[in-house]
Amino acid sequence: MASYVVMEPPERNPEQAVLVRDGFAILAFIAPFLWFLWHRMWLEALAAVAAALLLGAFGALEGWSVAATVASLCLSLFFGLEARNLRVSMLKRRGWHEWGVVDADNRDEAETRFMAELVFADDEARQETPSPALTDRPAPAKGFGRGSEPALGLFSYPGAR
Repeated sequence: MASYVVMEPPERNPEQAVLVRDGFAILAFIAPFLWFLWHRMWLEALAAVAAALLLGAFGALEGWSVAATVASLCLSLFFGLEARNLRVSMLKRRGWHEWGVVDADNRDEAETRFMAELVFADDEARQETPSPALTDRPAPAKGFGRGSEPALGLFSYPGAR
């Protein structure tokens, strides 16, 4: 079962929410520049190109080709592992809000669970709103349990609420 991070746009419209699957991104491992461009991650794409050029220049030096190859493989592995987290960070920079995490077998099931949770939360909110007849009643006493009695054997101090 995979985990999906649900990101809502700044206007909090659940219809436009983006689900980002947590896990290894094979395309980001193979071609990080293209993966970043596909997801409109301009700064990350620029950083990937700069890192690739730097490693290419490093590998052109005599005796450093093996080290540059290993570093390039490590960089690709990093992009494959962290590309989805970088996408969540990019969305946060653009003002998106993290709604939460949904566990599902595939993307369609994750969307269904997300929408079901929204409907369930909306129903609970409607049930918790007091009716006009209940608003005339006095507010319940503050404190733990019944009135001002101590809870779980804790001492209460006179005048403290």
